[in-house]
Amino acid sequence: MSFVEAQAVSMPLGSRITEVYDRPDLADAFAIDVPPGTTRDPEALASFVFSWRPRWVILLMSARDALVSVVGLKTGRSLRASDGRGDRVGIFRLYEARQHEVILGEDDKHLDFRVSVLYREPGASAREPRVVLSTVVKCHNPMGRGYLRLIAPFHRRVVRSLLRCSASRGWPEDDATRRVMPVPTPCKSRPIQTPFGVRE
Repeated sequence: MSFVEAQAVSMPLGSRITEVYDRPDLADAFAIDVPPGTTRDPEALASFVFSWRPRWVILLMSARDALVSVVGLKTGRSLRASDGRGDRVGIFRLYEARQHEVILGEDDKHLDFRVSVLYREPGASAREPRVVLSTVVKCHNPMGRGYLRLIAPFHRRVVRSLLRCSASRGWPEDDATRRVMPVPTPCKSRPIQTPFGVRE
């Protein structure tokens, strides 16, 4: 089986996420090719990407929740409890929706973050359509900057894994836009090195 890999790319030109913070403390983007016929609806794409997590990511997020509950940041449990309050995609608040991009995120005590899920048509930089997942973070104090330094390497692994797993599960097609997603199938991505050893 061949694997579609997510690649680190420059922050996408024209993306609204580049305008959120003047001087973000973190700004990165990862892109993955998607087959023709994949839905162009960025909200459907975001829902699909965040609808399933590998086992090691679940373990990592549990460890993260234990840490942030001590320093006063919102936990995944508290964010999940916010489902149904306003517009959300998964656990993330929906800040903006455009034709080919959604901006998600959360504001917190020590830092704020935004995530963009962008559908990009084929062009000079890519022969296939792409999904680009970008993140920007703005810290408010030394606690936020320390936390960001700690989690940044894991963040990049998680983003790559989510995109790779989405590709292995099969991206939603045009006619699947806005329909209820089926029960997610397990990710069949190749094993990778994680903080908890080698995981699928």
